[in-house]
Amino acid sequence: MSHFAYRNGVLCAENLPLTEIAQRFGTPTYVYSKAALLENYAAYANACKKHGRDDKTALVCYSVKSNSNLAVLNLLARQGSGFDIVSGGELLRVLAAGGDPRKVIFSGVGKSRDEMRLALSHDILCFNVESVAELHRLNEVAGELGKRAPISLRVNPNVDPKTHPYISTGLKENKFGVAFEEALDIYRTAAKLAHIHVTGIDCHIGSQLLDDAPLLEALDKLIELVDTLTDEGIAIHHLDIGGGIGIVYDQDKPVAVGDYLGRLFTRIDGWRAARHGNAPITVLFEPGRSIVGNAGILLTEVQYLKHGETKNFAIVDAAMNDLMRPAMYEAWHGVQAVRQREGSPNTYDVVGPVCESGDWLARSRSLNIEQGDLLAILSAGAYGMTMSSNYNTRGRAAEVIVDGSEMHLVRPRELPEQLFAQEKLLA
Repeated sequence: MSHFAYRNGVLCAENLPLTEIAQRFGTPTYVYSKAALLENYAAYANACKKHGRDDKTALVCYSVKSNSNLAVLNLLARQGSGFDIVSGGELLRVLAAGGDPRKVIFSGVGKSRDEMRLALSHDILCFNVESVAELHRLNEVAGELGKRAPISLRVNPNVDPKTHPYISTGLKENKFGVAFEEALDIYRTAAKLAHIHVTGIDCHIGSQLLDDAPLLEALDKLIELVDTLTDEGIAIHHLDIGGGIGIVYDQDKPVAVGDYLGRLFTRIDGWRAARHGNAPITVLFEPGRSIVGNAGILLTEVQYLKHGETKNFAIVDAAMNDLMRPAMYEAWHGVQAVRQREGSPNTYDVVGPVCESGDWLARSRSLNIEQGDLLAILSAGAYGMTMSSNYNTRGRAAEVIVDGSEMHLVRPRELPEQLFAQEKLLA
């Protein structure tokens, strides 16, 4: 997290001390670095350009579910990013942020009729279809609107991504996609439907992948299927390899984006030259965590230090409702004191005020802190705010984007009164 570093003993976001953000906006607050966000997106965009891809032959579709703040989406839209969505609500966010619907791909296993109508009315780039039933429903909805729905099948290649089982999506037992062995017959069916236009093929095997070998293995299986489809006269115009590249949380050593894309494009170019006479195929990506994960932290204040016989607790004002990943996945997030102190540290579990034993953010961390100090929960830019809730009637955290020495409030903290404003008493 190069854009979060100590200056004169105080942790800063870019050039701004986190203490100033806490003083102005309170805690807990999500803080994002604009420079980090754009730098991480550029890693994908520049790798595409390096390998001769332009906007028509490669498209980075940022995964909205990882962080859907309108300011984040707008920054990426201004860079030319496309978007990977999984709900109608996310499509409306993209539109509100100035995103181009013709650069939107719609994933997800449970698309409703209303969501299909919404997406069709905005002429999105493609639906990633994940079941035969969805394919037929989409054909019906498109027919009602007098349209043809552009589709790819999300093919499940049964490749083990070697990641946490909750974020593994490409195995036979996962709910996502259609089985590789069934994909050819489903494509044949799709090609015959009056209101379906087959345009591509899609695959996403999981998240937080540190090695690109499973991704390249999945690519080989997609290539095999594309060749078979081509032989049957079913043209595939784009290849969506999904996302999944991991970030550094602890001692992780993820593959560099540029290295992975270099190997991927080399394999695709060799295949097209040998099998398709260099006929172009557009390549799509669905990165989320690798763009925004290490661009953000969760800023929180120590409320109490509680020393017990077997454990010490740093009780902070952030909780599992603000950052669900530790409770859900036992995920590791680095923790740093915002203000460095001299002296010997103690070992603490960092926990929140929610009434659950699972309400912890970090365990067994060596920290030199006092009551009232600020802590930064690192690598919290992805799946932090988007997975947050109002459990215990807690308003969700504020969100701030730092640009150099300037701070911008891009979402104010929720107030308790707002949480029950729509509720009604019985007469």
